Amino acid sequence: MKLCRYGQPGQEKPGVVDTDGTLRDLSGVVADLTIETLPQALAADVASLPAVEGNPRIGVPIAGIGKIVAIGLNYRDHAIESGLPIPTEPVMFMKALSSLCGPNDDVVLPKGSTHGDWEVELGVIIGKTCRYTPRDEALDKVAGYTLVNDVSERFNQKERGTQWSKGKGHDTFCPTGPWLVTPDEVGDPQDLDMRLDVNGERMQTGNTRTMIFAVDELISYVSEYVTLYPGDLVITGTPPGVGEGKKPEKIFLKAGDVMELSIAKLGTQKQNVVEWRHLGEGKLA
Repeated sequence: MKLCRYGQPGQEKPGVVDTDGTLRDLSGVVADLTIETLPQALAADVASLPAVEGNPRIGVPIAGIGKIVAIGLNYRDHAIESGLPIPTEPVMFMKALSSLCGPNDDVVLPKGSTHGDWEVELGVIIGKTCRYTPRDEALDKVAGYTLVNDVSERFNQKERGTQWSKGKGHDTFCPTGPWLVTPDEVGDPQDLDMRLDVNGERMQTGNTRTMIFAVDELISYVSEYVTLYPGDLVITGTPPGVGEGKKPEKIFLKAGDVMELSIAKLGTQKQNVVEWRHLGEGKLA
């Protein structure tokens, strides 16, 4: 099943996509889509739900994400293009919750940005608490999968000390969605085609089968160091083709650029890149 949230920021309603691709309103079943309400949403009679008219904004597919744990350099060729050693253990960092935004919202470059970059990634939404979880039990803890763009500002990430979060946590730097897709519909998470275009030019092409550390291994590994709770989001790394790795000349995001990305079975995203602007006081998810 494909579940989502639609509407303006702070006013999202729960929705579900039926077998014909029609968005249907779940607000008569649950007030919002959260890990707690997910079982009710999954039990809904989809065909009886009212269709949603028009093309509303799509938000982050689940409310109440508790934390974002990210994995770096999880594709061998991406580590090579980044000029960094191929990891022997997963590289972990955190993205700020305030970086969350809808899958098609504008990506706002931070003040003075010179090295904005893109990263198409498989996102994993945790459904059950993971604490020292054995690898052979890890996928049973997954509530669903989603598409994520791990937007980065490479100068802030790499030239301002060793804290990657400085370049990963800016507002709008974690477009997530459009859907939470349940594991039964995704099947094998290690066989999903991935792609990302900038201004209509293909930048990234990959498949999750080429991950260094598979999804089940990542969940088990992270759970040794950080307890994963229901609703947490784990993003699992990006294939080669980021702007920083382009040759003979690196390519970085600028205002006016358009990013389009997809992962098989998980839908598509499209973001316009804009100069920094004040985003107000509300959350963007």
